[in-house]
Amino acid sequence: MRLFCAGIGAAHPDIVNASRRMKRSEFDACVRNGASEILEVQVGIDGVAFAEAKNGPKMALTPGEIYLALAAAPKGKPNTARTWRDVNATLPPIPIQVYGPPSTSGTRDALAELIMARGCIETDPAAKTLEADDADAFKARCQRVREDGAYVDAGENDNLIVQKLTANPNAIGVFGYSYLEENAGSVDGVPIAGVAPSEASIADGKYPGARPLYIYVKKAHLKAVPGLSRFILQYTKLWGANGPLARRGLIAAPTTIQIQAADVVRTEKTLDGAALK
Repeated sequence: MRLFCAGIGAAHPDIVNASRRMKRSEFDACVRNGASEILEVQVGIDGVAFAEAKNGPKMALTPGEIYLALAAAPKGKPNTARTWRDVNATLPPIPIQVYGPPSTSGTRDALAELIMARGCIETDPAAKTLEADDADAFKARCQRVREDGAYVDAGENDNLIVQKLTANPNAIGVFGYSYLEENAGSVDGVPIAGVAPSEASIADGKYPGARPLYIYVKKAHLKAVPGLSRFILQYTKLWGANGPLARRGLIAAPTTIQIQAADVVRTEKTLDGAALK
């Protein structure tokens, strides 16, 4: 996103994929660098899936438990939890070890915003007021991931996380749902708030880790770059529930969203930055 927003012209990307919505700060950077006209197209849905090895401890967690296990400062205090039982007496006494994406990843952002922030509000009475009054303090308290070894930055290679889970059955991995689906023979999804990650639970929004997938396109490049307009138009023909993208792991968005996104492509309607956070 940083490279995308650095400017317009041949030296800068025409299009960027995103597993979360563009941030207002990123849009403002685009505007400063002359890339103010941007198309935001939701191409489907994905989920931030929690998984364990087939021979793992059969975990089932809540957003609150994940927050208390992974936050750097749950309820404003340094995290001292070492085992899952430290978080909840009903959980097994095994070390908290979660393999996940780095801080530069959209999946990591989704983990913080969809799961940890929700868990913070559920377990910390002060969090809701803090969210309204001081966004930076809320992020520090509710979304900052601990860095003492309980959460292991496993890089951007989600297949490597799957390998680590099979080597360490007590660990939990965090990655996009498609990797869980692709590796169903070696890992199982961990239910969150009583809902297991599946295509159906992500599509209908019941799974807490469901998230939209976007492409962002510079309007100034649509006519300047041969084939770019036809490329994004092709998405509108392929992203349906029975289309080829779904067969490759994409979860189709609801029909209303597909219609809205196709209209953005057809009319080249640009993003209103005021709608972003």
